[in-house]
Amino acid sequence: MAVGADELLAALAERPQDAAVLLDVDGTLAPIVARPELATVPEQTRAELRRLVGRYALVAAVSGRTGADAERIVGVEGPVYVGVHGLELAADAERWRGPLHEFAESIAWPVEDKGLAIVFHYRGEQDEEAALERLQDVAADARELGLVPQFGRKVLEVRPPVDADKGTAVRMLLEERGLGRALYAGDDTTDLDAFRGLDGLELAVRVAVASAEGPEELVEAADLVVDSPDELVRLLTRL
Repeated sequence: MAVGADELLAALAERPQDAAVLLDVDGTLAPIVARPELATVPEQTRAELRRLVGRYALVAAVSGRTGADAERIVGVEGPVYVGVHGLELAADAERWRGPLHEFAESIAWPVEDKGLAIVFHYRGEQDEEAALERLQDVAADARELGLVPQFGRKVLEVRPPVDADKGTAVRMLLEERGLGRALYAGDDTTDLDAFRGLDGLELAVRVAVASAEGPEELVEAADLVVDSPDELVRLLTRL
């Protein structure tokens, strides 16, 4: 862990009634697996989340999955679950369900339909490089329709052109509760938005769960870096 880790964690832990613990799900709480439906959160992690729920003013899972699916995967009562990278909190995203669904049907590629976003996975394809090139064409088609494509860890996600992301969700959750202290942990490109959502807080702790697939920018923007979901759980026990 980086220099200053002890001080940052101790500062957050000394006033849990004024603080939030905000966490991504896949690649952060749940190890990455071959197919998203196979993901699961280890029982040790669930036990730690239950402890944090009883201690902090807010514990939330901010996920690319739908909120309902994130809750199913995490399997813990008490956290607030926010899905589709914060789009579930954006009322103006709803009208894009139809266009997103139509776009998904126009692409000859298996799609994960999240309602407010669609996801094309290429993990495990026989030729991942060729698959990525194909999905870059899909991303270009999405842009022409006014949609917003974004690549992550072996995925292309297409979202509506709405000013909502993990950062806006994090800010909304904190402002609703009047909280000025928070930790956020994530592993992928969209978690950079969540990191920015902590800007201006009295105390902000940004944790990157690093991997060979993850963006270098996330590690560069983090206050603390861990190498796996297991190491993140060990960090959380210090809060």
